Amino acid sequence: MAGLELLYNCVSSSVTSPQDVLVCFVHWEVVKSGYKCLGAGDEPRDGEKKSELLPAAWNASKELYTLRYRSNDDKSNLLLKAITVDSTVIFNLMDSATDKVTDLTITVSDYVDEANLHTFESVFKNTEDLTKKLKSSLLPAAKGESSERKERRERAPAADTRPSPDHDPLRIPHRVPPTAHPPNWTDPMAPFAAGGADLDPFGGRPGGMIVDPLRSGFPRSGFDPSGGIPGVLPPGAVPPGARFDPFGPVGRRRPGPDPDHLPPPGYDDMFM
Repeated sequence: MAGLELLYNCVSSSVTSPQDVLVCFVHWEVVKSGYKCLGAGDEPRDGEKKSELLPAAWNASKELYTLRYRSNDDKSNLLLKAITVDSTVIFNLMDSATDKVTDLTITVSDYVDEANLHTFESVFKNTEDLTKKLKSSLLPAAKGESSERKERRERAPAADTRPSPDHDPLRIPHRVPPTAHPPNWTDPMAPFAAGGADLDPFGGRPGGMIVDPLRSGFPRSGFDPSGGIPGVLPPGAVPPGARFDPFGPVGRRRPGPDPDHLPPPGYDDMFM
């Protein structure tokens, strides 16, 4: 991590606790986000200037660390506070430009090796994970990144909300779903395109003038002409599966006329 080693070597002689190491790391991440440190404490002092280094007496209190920062473009200030609670450090960051306050609680032993406080190569642990936590929960977006995103938004063309010239708001959409298959139209140049159902009765084409009541598509009653029609056709007179056009009602004929067909004598007598 470029710059962190130089920073830590500058303050290693004054580091006396693992929370000092953690605060130093967070300070460097704030600097990388586009800020410089002004000094320690809540109130500004005369002669302060922006610096990447930690100020004097930055770790005078092991219970409460307070550092102030200003952005490189001088448009915003940050107030960082770190409070030690048992084995954790609670970081609190306030951005003066947006009045936004963020906080993050970190377990010191997860990221600092207390046995090697003065050895930069081994004092930090899991730095990548710590950086991700700081960027996602505590630190503001880097100034360079935020301005780049703003420029991309400004360069992006606005969405064209004008309707298409072919758009007709009164047009009724097709009822056929777009995923439906197109109809299987007969090729007009085929030999049996006109009257094909009559010219080729066994070709499986629908329609035609030859009507087969047994293959008309309506529910069948179970009647099989190959079994014969009592009193009309003997069994076997109609080959199985042959076209057959019934020439009379299937079943026994009713004996005699229906009594309702002819009115009884004197039917117009109201007293009958």
